[in-house]
Amino acid sequence: MSGAEYANLVALYLANRFGSRGLKVYREVRIGKTIIGKDRCVDIFCVSDDSQKAFAIECKFQDSQGTVDEKIPYALEDVRSLPMAGCVAYAGSGFSSGVVHMLAASPIAAYCLPAPGQSTTTAETRELDHMLAVHFGWWDVLVDKRLPIASERLI
Repeated sequence: MSGAEYANLVALYLANRFGSRGLKVYREVRIGKTIIGKDRCVDIFCVSDDSQKAFAIECKFQDSQGTVDEKIPYALEDVRSLPMAGCVAYAGSGFSSGVVHMLAASPIAAYCLPAPGQSTTTAETRELDHMLAVHFGWWDVLVDKRLPIASERLI
């Protein structure tokens, strides 16, 4: 899978999963400058119709050993410099173990590998779903189908 195919897969998943909540998902939107002064084009740009809040997503997919390892620290730093909330979505088995640990530990990275046509949260999409839920205030996504605890049940 190419990087563009991965970004398309994630974008379609987000549109399927959260479109009913008024989330609009766009591909390749220009937003300011990168940390080295180039024009920035984010892979995925999400906007909530309700709140007009936005969230940017840079996508990184690597299924074989390559040069992507060197690009990950730059990608994380560049997302931190955005004038808005955002993250790096990633998947693939080609990252080195050090980079996998870096991504897993980062508060602005989320593993995401949806199946084509998927529209529900799974273990493969949970991290990105939760980032969007926290950003947009979709608390039901986090609590899932759990019921709140009534005070009389604690006694």
